[in-house]
Amino acid sequence: MTDPNPPAAVRVLAAGSAGCVADLVTFPLDTAKVRLQIQGEGRTAVQGQTVKYRGVFGTIVTIVRTEGPRSLYNGLVAGLQRQMTFASVRIGLYDSMKQLYAGGSENAGLGTRLLAGCTTGAMAVAFAQPTDVVKVRFQAQIRLLESGTVKRYGSTTQAYRTIVRDEGLRGLWKGALPNIIRNAIVNCSELVTYDVIKELILKNNLMTDNMPCHFTAAFSAGLCTTVVASPVDVVKTRYMNSVPGQYGGALNCAATMLIKEGPTAFYKGFMPSFLRLLSWNIVMFVSYEQFKRAFQRIQQSWS
Repeated sequence: MTDPNPPAAVRVLAAGSAGCVADLVTFPLDTAKVRLQIQGEGRTAVQGQTVKYRGVFGTIVTIVRTEGPRSLYNGLVAGLQRQMTFASVRIGLYDSMKQLYAGGSENAGLGTRLLAGCTTGAMAVAFAQPTDVVKVRFQAQIRLLESGTVKRYGSTTQAYRTIVRDEGLRGLWKGALPNIIRNAIVNCSELVTYDVIKELILKNNLMTDNMPCHFTAAFSAGLCTTVVASPVDVVKTRYMNSVPGQYGGALNCAATMLIKEGPTAFYKGFMPSFLRLLSWNIVMFVSYEQFKRAFQRIQQSWS
C-alpha cells in the first residue's frame, strides 16, 4: 500500500520523469506553436501577407516537407534537460510548498495553493531558464535559414557556449521576467486546477483515485492554462528568440507586437498551444501519478 503523500524526493523524481515523457510525446506540437508564434515577426504589412505556416497540422506538414521530420524535434535535448530541472521543481515541490504555507494543514485554501504555485513556478525558472532559451532558439532556427544565414547552433552544447560567448551569462537568462510571469500563471492555473478538480472528484465520490480521475483533472488543467497563459507565452517566445538589441525588454516586445501586429498577435499559435498543453497535461499528470506510485514502491522495498 503506497502513502498518498510520498516524500518530496519521490515527487521530484516522478515529476521530472513524467515531464520528459510528456515532452517526448508532445514536442512536435510545441515546435509548431513556436513557429506560429514567431511568424510575421519583424515583417512589414505587405510582407506579412505571405504566410508560410497555417494551422497546427499544416505547420507540422510544412516543417516535415521542407526540413524533414527530425526538425519537429529540434531542441529536444534541451527540452528534456529543461523538464528534469523544471518540472521536478515546479510540480514535484508543489505539495511541499502548499503544506509549508498551510502550516502543515492538509486543508489548504485556494490562496495558499495559488501562492505555492507561484513560488514553485518562479523557483523552477531560476533553475531551468538557460535550457528554455536554448530550446526555443533551436525550435525557431528555420526563420534564420530563410533569411540566408547559417544555422545559429549545431548542437545543444554549442548553443550554451555560443550564447555565453556572444551575449554573456545574461543571455542564458534572457526573457527570465516574462518566463517567471508566464510560469507563475501556468503553475497556478495548471497545478491548482488539477489539484482542485481532483480533490472535488474524490470528495464527491465521482471516481476513485485512478487513471480516469487523473485524466479528467488533467484535461481541465490543460484547457484553463492555455486560455490564461497564451499571451505571456507568445511574448516569452518572441523575446527569447530575439537577437540582441531587437527589443528593449519584455514589455517593449509586448508593446511592439501590439503596435505592429495588433492584439490578435498575443494568441498566435493558440491551437497548437491548446493541443500541446492539453496533451502535455494529460500525459504528464497521468505519468506523474504512476511514476509516483512506482518510485514509492521501490523506495519502500529498499527500506
